[in-house]
Amino acid sequence: MTEIKDSFRLVVQEGIAAGKVFELKEDVVTIGRDLVNDIVLTDTEVSRRHARLARSDDGFTIEDMNSTNGTSVNQNRLMGVMNLSPGDTISLGKTVKVGYESMAEVDEHATVIIQSGTTMLWESGIRAQEAKAAAATQAPPGENTPPPMPALRETAPVSAPATPPTTTVSSNGATAADAKPADTVKVTPRAGKILGARLKRKEDPEMLRGEAKFTADLTLPGMLHMAILRSEYGHARIKSIDISAALKMPGVVRVLTAADIENKMMPLPCVWIPGGVVSHFPSHPFGVPGAGNVLATDRVRYTGDPVAVVVAETRYQAYDALSAIRVDYHPLPVVVDAEEALKAGAPQLHDEVANNLNAYIPYGNKEAAERAIAEAEVKVSLSIRNQRTINSPIEPRAAIGEYDAGTGEFTLRSSTQSPHDHRLLLALMILGVPFNKVRVIAPQIGGSFGTKGYVYADMPLVLYLARELGRPIKWVDTRSGLMRSTVQGRDQKMYATLAGTREGKITALHCTSYANLGAYPSTIGPGVATAMVGRNVTSVYDIPNPFCEVYAVFTNVVSLGAQRGSGRAEATFMIERLIDRFAQEIGMDPAEVRRKNLVQAAQLPFDNRMGWMYDSGDYPTSLETVLAMAGYADTTARRQSARQRGKRYGIGMAPFIAVSGVGPSSRMAKEGMLGGTWESANIKVHPTGEVSVIIGSKPHGQAHETTFAQIVGEVLGIDISQIEILHSDTKRAPFGQGSYGSRSFSVGGAATLKAALEIKAKVIKMAAHMFKVPEAEVVYEDGKAYPKDNPEKKQTLQEISLALWYGWDMPPGMEPSLEVTTFLDPPGFNFPYGAQVAEVEIDEQTGQVEVTRFFGVHDVGTMGNAMVLDGQVHGGITHGLGQALFEQAIYTSEGQLLTSNLTEYPLPRATQLPNFEIASMVTPTPHTELGAKGAGEIGTIGAAAAVGNAVCNALADLGIQHLEMPFTPEKVWRAMRDAQAAGSQRRV
Repeated sequence: MTEIKDSFRLVVQEGIAAGKVFELKEDVVTIGRDLVNDIVLTDTEVSRRHARLARSDDGFTIEDMNSTNGTSVNQNRLMGVMNLSPGDTISLGKTVKVGYESMAEVDEHATVIIQSGTTMLWESGIRAQEAKAAAATQAPPGENTPPPMPALRETAPVSAPATPPTTTVSSNGATAADAKPADTVKVTPRAGKILGARLKRKEDPEMLRGEAKFTADLTLPGMLHMAILRSEYGHARIKSIDISAALKMPGVVRVLTAADIENKMMPLPCVWIPGGVVSHFPSHPFGVPGAGNVLATDRVRYTGDPVAVVVAETRYQAYDALSAIRVDYHPLPVVVDAEEALKAGAPQLHDEVANNLNAYIPYGNKEAAERAIAEAEVKVSLSIRNQRTINSPIEPRAAIGEYDAGTGEFTLRSSTQSPHDHRLLLALMILGVPFNKVRVIAPQIGGSFGTKGYVYADMPLVLYLARELGRPIKWVDTRSGLMRSTVQGRDQKMYATLAGTREGKITALHCTSYANLGAYPSTIGPGVATAMVGRNVTSVYDIPNPFCEVYAVFTNVVSLGAQRGSGRAEATFMIERLIDRFAQEIGMDPAEVRRKNLVQAAQLPFDNRMGWMYDSGDYPTSLETVLAMAGYADTTARRQSARQRGKRYGIGMAPFIAVSGVGPSSRMAKEGMLGGTWESANIKVHPTGEVSVIIGSKPHGQAHETTFAQIVGEVLGIDISQIEILHSDTKRAPFGQGSYGSRSFSVGGAATLKAALEIKAKVIKMAAHMFKVPEAEVVYEDGKAYPKDNPEKKQTLQEISLALWYGWDMPPGMEPSLEVTTFLDPPGFNFPYGAQVAEVEIDEQTGQVEVTRFFGVHDVGTMGNAMVLDGQVHGGITHGLGQALFEQAIYTSEGQLLTSNLTEYPLPRATQLPNFEIASMVTPTPHTELGAKGAGEIGTIGAAAAVGNAVCNALADLGIQHLEMPFTPEKVWRAMRDAQAAGSQRRV
């Protein structure tokens, strides 16, 4: 909860809550009977959503929200919006009267003592000043309390002790100790008042009111609209293109084909080139691998390959004219499966790439793994397919290009999650123009999940056409266009063997994976498909002899890219299914097998023998905690209950770990990344005391404006309402790498903390000069500095900032102003981890799988906002359940995508999801002073694996050892019927 503002309050004069006082702390406050309101009044005359107050320059305005009994101010019926004045009486219906007062006139002994939901009730008792401090940290009864957090330290980075400090808090407010023996979890009190607290997102009011501006919402003077004609064939040669009829269509201004832009722009680049025994890429003039031409020249390689564009006065005219373009194709043979594409005689996609093999990369020691498997007492093998999936953000991609002929500057407004990187690629490797002549602005983004981190053909096309036509060019994709042409995810076919002893100790792992890259290597797709799988196959386990080889292969489908949890989710599904099979083979409880093989806290930092050095954590505790939460020890009653209802009960678990942070730069260079992986932050304290923070990271739903403000608010001791977070404009923000790989808060937040600490250090130094005392004698807290022996002699942050901006009297050598820009390149990756448990029930008659309960324990180190973290985890779990139960991109043998709309490609709905019971552990990473680990993907990593293990557990008595995702009713029903029929035959 933020510190309470000295402003205005409402006092209930008549009604059930008479005598109660509600301070108007937020900028928008709603009154009604529903618990979702900020002020809840239970009187029958009050509607569920009755009235809305909004902060204005002079106080608050009020409007009725179509209430049943109406709203009046000073006995005058409220129509529209009205300004309130102190002393006004608000009537809600006839029986409820509320007084509107200025807090300046409130007795200083009134304080908050009760909070219910988001409602704050005031009564007498404690001094107002003390109440404000208490309200900033006190959590209401029954509401989630912020988990204990490590203290921020202003000297050396946090180090990871042998037994790391952790704590868990479940989403219902219970600690892990409530679910398991108390001595299992070690609790460290949270030092931060603001950092980690469950504050409401600053971004939400704009979103909820529909006032946020996305790229598609923007209109520029004289703007034209672009549409892209895409290939109808999975593989074909282009014999000819006739655009004459399209040019005659109403409103059409220009039709463009590859011939029109020959030698005017370079192909799209690929900038993650994983090193391997074999590595072949299409060519690019700049010397990097090519990721496909902006428009297809002589050949199309997947259904959706861009062939031509139409520019017209309206979007509808542009799309209508596409049908008038005549393309004469000569169909070519198609291959859509990665393993098939490697076989002799398979259709060849690129002349420069023999046998369609982009890369072969081995990880680990193949000889040692094969020897250990040959000598093992027990070995189990599985063929596992992580099916191809499609990212489905609520907002399809969009782009607007502008060109200023006077300055020669291009401006791209695009729904990109990496504006700075895309600026560099567009200038340097596609358009071939000076870097300082390209500006990228990213408006609000309606989700991405990895999709919007890539350079697509529409970006250089709108810029090129804007220069050619002298008018802004706008392109907005359709839903089917997004599904047919935007990078897709997963699609790994794995053959894996796990070996060990009959006592449950794992001795070796061998995995061969075929990664389907699609038609072209996307911007960073090859690295996602290889390193993010191969280096993660050991997960949280101490496996002495691991090996994984990855074949990255071109086929006639959409290019592969990142999808939430990319690589790590695929690897986790594989190892977790193998461990359950291994446990089944030796007759041991799956949990016990995991206990015997988990990396122990005392082993950290731990080399997983595949190239990762795990940083900090307590993996066994996360597993024991989630098992206790799920009641894993005894599921007999639940299994019997399900059976009585004609259902099969199953329970499955999946511990996991996820490399995140995408840094340091030197290590990513060794992985083949062309570019830095550091982050930046600029903080300016204005002479009036407000704080502007400009970050290089671009949010697309992660709540940067809240969590980054909490970092700065914690260090400077000020309310986050005084802090603005700016981003997304490459002309105004310092260069940053963007939001991907769960790195925004863990790396960008660490850069912001570094800048905030430098600001604080300068404030203290200036305060010492003003007080004429040594720096060590200055105390800084709650936005004020004072001498240790004279607390009454205070200078506020604003006063010190003003003095620094004036620069009249400063310490020797100190520069004027209070502004800092920092860059941070972390010395190592961070590794969030956790464990998840799913319970399922399968209908015997239909094969329908229902996830009835889901539990998760996660450790992301220092949290920015516990409520935001819960939301990230919930969304991530939903993503994983979607892959497990519903989602699959289906291509025909001709390369036609059958699932190009949301009817054929189902996404999980709220009614299909259980309540998620979530707990958090806190173990800071030692690699940054902030101590945060990535959080955006952790919910996804183990979710599908937990459901897969639960489904197979439910079917185990039928002899079913493995099923491929998604676990659709038909697939499960056929498996049950086939197994039952086979059992009947065996009995005969």
